[in-house]
Amino acid sequence: MAGMTNSTAPATTAAPAHSTSNLSVTEAIRSRVSIRKYVQEPMNQDDLREILELASRAPSAWNAQTWRFAVVQTPEIKEKLQAAAYGQGQIGSAPAVIVVYSDMEDTLDTVEETAHPGMGDEGRANQRKTFENAFGGQDVAQRGQWGLSQANIAFGFLMLAARSKGYDTVPMLGFNPQAVRDLLGLPEHVQFAGLLPIGKRAEEGFPQHRHTVERVTKFY
Repeated sequence: MAGMTNSTAPATTAAPAHSTSNLSVTEAIRSRVSIRKYVQEPMNQDDLREILELASRAPSAWNAQTWRFAVVQTPEIKEKLQAAAYGQGQIGSAPAVIVVYSDMEDTLDTVEETAHPGMGDEGRANQRKTFENAFGGQDVAQRGQWGLSQANIAFGFLMLAARSKGYDTVPMLGFNPQAVRDLLGLPEHVQFAGLLPIGKRAEEGFPQHRHTVERVTKFY
């Protein structure tokens, strides 16, 4: 990706300590709030990679795994990304911003990689046939929407994985998609689940305020 080669903190900057305790799934869900101001320290790269690895374990139909991550940490690129997000300050405040997008065309080009190894050559051939039957008659935009629905699952996993490691995030949909594509050198066909600033909170943010289960649920 254009401009993405220098994605880690400068060598002269001391890396923060690796997280030593994890929150349970319940704790991560109940304590996750949107944070827009972050402690000014680089992310621990081991934590960052673990968070991305956990998010990549999200489920997807036919194991398609359409999601892709672009991690922006270089100050110059973050500044341009902030401009593409209409100047929103959380981009500049966070030590890292994860751009979550779907690349359905790459998924189709490499679909055999998503077949489980235990299924052997037959499984790889069947995976190719399944995807060609399902999406071969669709145009790029149509199948791109399906791919985005799968990437959205990973986006949710990413927020919970970050919180479980003691980090905070804020999901963002307010940005210019074409400007982000141009900045990161992404293909025209990719679709965005969102931007995710991530870091240690420097504010508490608003506590959760949600509908009750009864308000949003019908039991049959």
